[in-house]
Amino acid sequence: MHPDFRKADGKSRILYLWDQTVAGTPPDGFSGGSEYSNEQIDQAIQSLDPYSVVPSIDTGGHGTAVAGIAAGNGSENPDNIGVAPESDLIVVKIGQRGFRPFARTTELMRAIKYVIEKSRQLNQPVVINISFGMNDGSHRGDSLFETYISDISSEWKTSIVVPTGNEAAAGHHYSTKLRSDSVKTVEFFVANEISKCFLSVWKDFADIFSVEMVYPDGFSSGIISLENQIRNIRVGNSVMTVIYRQPSHYSVRQEISFNIQSANGSIPSGLWKLRFVTASIVNGKVEIWLPTVEEVTSSTRFTQPIETMTMTIPSTARKVIKVAGYNDRIGSIAEFSGIGSAEEAEPRPDVAAPAVSILAPKNGGGYDAYTGTSMAAPFVTGSAALMMQWGIVLKNDPFLYGERLKAFLRLGANRRQNQDYPNASFGYGTLCLSNTMSYLERYKRGGDHQWL
Repeated sequence: MHPDFRKADGKSRILYLWDQTVAGTPPDGFSGGSEYSNEQIDQAIQSLDPYSVVPSIDTGGHGTAVAGIAAGNGSENPDNIGVAPESDLIVVKIGQRGFRPFARTTELMRAIKYVIEKSRQLNQPVVINISFGMNDGSHRGDSLFETYISDISSEWKTSIVVPTGNEAAAGHHYSTKLRSDSVKTVEFFVANEISKCFLSVWKDFADIFSVEMVYPDGFSSGIISLENQIRNIRVGNSVMTVIYRQPSHYSVRQEISFNIQSANGSIPSGLWKLRFVTASIVNGKVEIWLPTVEEVTSSTRFTQPIETMTMTIPSTARKVIKVAGYNDRIGSIAEFSGIGSAEEAEPRPDVAAPAVSILAPKNGGGYDAYTGTSMAAPFVTGSAALMMQWGIVLKNDPFLYGERLKAFLRLGANRRQNQDYPNASFGYGTLCLSNTMSYLERYKRGGDHQWL
């Protein structure tokens, strides 16, 4: 209903809307939710009771703001125009089936497949914005979710943009190096009124050690070893499930997962202790993540957190454009913006975009200020849409999508003197579409290159 997503004649720019949370007529090939066409959305706009025609609404406002930064037309305020204000839109409201963040990733995978299939049918290039992040994984691009995104990004004329998340200052990552025949204790706080929490521990499969969890009141889970594989510990109203998972065909690493959930009320708050009791250690590197700040707040945190490797999943997928957030008023990286690895072979941002107090459309009409890397990603998404229009639609560069598009965004990024790039915070620098387009024009004019 927001005017920013309508054309001059009042008709909607949304070609398709799939609401996975509303029961009805799902898209062909999918089993849930309701799909609404451009014609149905136009009927809703003209109706005195629009939500009786299309009963889908962005209750949180997050998606409206993100879409507005990427593609709003500023109809209510020209100062708040989006990056690609004439682009068509395909919108998916994500549902959630099952348990834990994995349920949300399966819905996202369906959404990505749907958008790419629709774009192929329309014969239009597409850039997909996924302003979502989680910590449930190894953060190295080797999960089913991440590899799926990388693989499907090669389908059709597709670019996928993902923010690095808001975890740098949250205290939700810890790493250590274990030695053979030793005991290592890791401490973390759990905030009040948290109903569920997890720890995702990632290790080299060749390392052998046991674990013990000590609750805030001193109760011990006892030593849990590989022989147990799955252990359930009930304390009061809470149940902790510990699982020694096995390497998958996607990853050589092993996860030990701790899922703590209360049947009613909250899990115990206060200082928890995780102990590693080692036997044979070959590599020794251990990485641990708590849930994101949106799930457990920043008051749930390690006592000695590590800021690197705080990019959320799926920004860690190999073939996505990874967008960090910075404060464009002072030029510094936002304190919350997810930071990549210090090691060059592991995930880092590609570029950074504004992420602090960004004016964007709000649900119900008008505009509001939003902060977070979710707001940085659509600056890049809109830029990618303009690049693909110039390259593919206007036939200046028919292969300007995917990794090629990412390469030109990196090339055109603004970089400060006396700072090393790429780095774990800014990647290759701050987004500059003007520079990027200048390089594209230069490469277009250079030599006698012919597109095949």
